[in-house]
Amino acid sequence: MLLAIGIVIVFVSCIGGFVVAGGSPGSLVHAGEIMIICGIGLGILVVSSPKSVLLGLKDDIFKAFKGGAANQGKFIDLLVLLYELFMLGRRKGTPALDEHVSDPENSSIFTKYPSFLNDPGLVEFLCNSLRPIVDGRCKPAEIGGILQAELSSREAEAGRSVKAIAMIADALPGVGIVAAVLGIINTMSNLEDPESVGYKVAAALSGTFLGIFLAYGVGVPLTQLITLNQTQEFLYYHIVQRSVSGFATGLSPIMAVEIGRRSLDKSIQPTADELEEKCKDAAKGA
Repeated sequence: MLLAIGIVIVFVSCIGGFVVAGGSPGSLVHAGEIMIICGIGLGILVVSSPKSVLLGLKDDIFKAFKGGAANQGKFIDLLVLLYELFMLGRRKGTPALDEHVSDPENSSIFTKYPSFLNDPGLVEFLCNSLRPIVDGRCKPAEIGGILQAELSSREAEAGRSVKAIAMIADALPGVGIVAAVLGIINTMSNLEDPESVGYKVAAALSGTFLGIFLAYGVGVPLTQLITLNQTQEFLYYHIVQRSVSGFATGLSPIMAVEIGRRSLDKSIQPTADELEEKCKDAAKGA
């Protein structure tokens, strides 16, 4: 919602100021210039990005309009879920986690936290994080490095959509110049009609305006917003990575999730007392 409001503010401020200065909004709209700029921009994006990046970009833009993925309630759910899993592993041994890791959709623990189950990527990461502990395939001290390697790979993959938008934002001013040059060529080839020269020059200049406006009024801030959204979204993954690593190396369940709690931004971080209370309630209901 805030993204939509921001874009409206940008457009209203720009066009409103132009009107106040005596301009006509209609003089900014030229179908040929719009087609050149939007078409070339879209073509550059398609040429430079594989299908996976285009799909990821679509999802990231949708999340940006929706308002991001970070939610304090979901963070608390994740921390309490981890606490329940760690307590089970502490009481009955890590092999007891196998039934939950192997089939999270039917797990008596996982199904208590639908906000977590609705995030397939996070579910997969948590299950992959716990499997080496359950199977005993590596030493506890090695878990942290394994999880960090996977997390770095996921972050690099997610960052490709940001790079795609940044590239388009960088290219749009140049594309606007291309549209303007084509407009000038069109003008110079029709000098026998002096009355149309002014209109065609204005149309050409509108191409330069549109390219710069879309780059810095929409592209650059959208890139920044998606970057911030991804940073917050990966906090969930960092919580899993740090908490599981702590538990694997011998920390108590409550201290392992405390490490995860401290990974959060202050704006969405529950207090230590609040988390401890939630964990106690979960332990009572177990």
